[in-house]
Amino acid sequence: MRTKILAGPLALALLLTACSGEEPATQTGANRTVKIDIHGWVGYQAQAAVLSHLLTHELGYRVETREMAEAESWKGFETGEVDVIVENWGHNDLKEEYIEKKKVALSAGLTGNKGVIGWYVPEWMVREHPDIVDWRNLNKYATLFRTPKSGDLGQVLDGDPSFVTNDEALVKNLNLNYKVVYSGSEDALIKAAQNATKNKTPLLMYFYEPQWLFTKVKLVKINLPPHAIGCDARPAKVACDYPPYLLDKIVSRKFAETGGKAYELVRNFQWTNDHQNRVASYMINDDLSAAEAAKRWVEENEIVWKDWIPR
Repeated sequence: MRTKILAGPLALALLLTACSGEEPATQTGANRTVKIDIHGWVGYQAQAAVLSHLLTHELGYRVETREMAEAESWKGFETGEVDVIVENWGHNDLKEEYIEKKKVALSAGLTGNKGVIGWYVPEWMVREHPDIVDWRNLNKYATLFRTPKSGDLGQVLDGDPSFVTNDEALVKNLNLNYKVVYSGSEDALIKAAQNATKNKTPLLMYFYEPQWLFTKVKLVKINLPPHAIGCDARPAKVACDYPPYLLDKIVSRKFAETGGKAYELVRNFQWTNDHQNRVASYMINDDLSAAEAAKRWVEENEIVWKDWIPR
């Protein structure tokens, strides 16, 4: 899923990192350049930075990046403009189109991250209103969440419209007196959560894990109707919570066939939510560039990544 303002500097940092290091003497692989798309949330960018660092400094590849919305990236598998999407949140419709029908892409295995999407409120709101965590009581508290953008309705604050979201359907199908308002980015969601916690202002927001913010701000997930297999098969009719996501990596079929050790590294890559959050925290809380954060994590965690490197 899911900070956009970091994407520009990230792309530049990854490209400069990839071009500046000396290439190892034992270079292999038919394609010396790996094209990685960058999506608009810091966890994704953290993973892309670590992969870029390892591709460059351990295997001697160059890395090219570009900033793209999730759905737009998949088109690049057909045109040859992208080799790797490093973190995919579901997108069964796109898998069906590009993997099963067009056969220009394939899954390169799980990232190891366990993804959660849902609605959250600051912890202080739960202390004051314990029953607010039950979706059936949300209409009771709708007036607390009114904003100029939501008018007479309560506000559900979403991120970028391109993120995976069923929120407009949920509001309609659960008969909630709310309006979905798009903040435009992950960064805006993070700032909203920080401000709501600091100033004790009501906030109902779409959010997700893995995400470094949970180490700094206490948020509580709303209990929406439980997810069941098939309950979200028809997007317009969704009236259940988001499913758990086992995040995976998507690559072009050509890259899988000709990418050599670069593809093997991508396929072998597997870490945890804590690993990703650590790199993201270096970027946000320690004010490191994506390349610097990746380098620091790699130096501290050789025991984690050494087995990813093809021999």
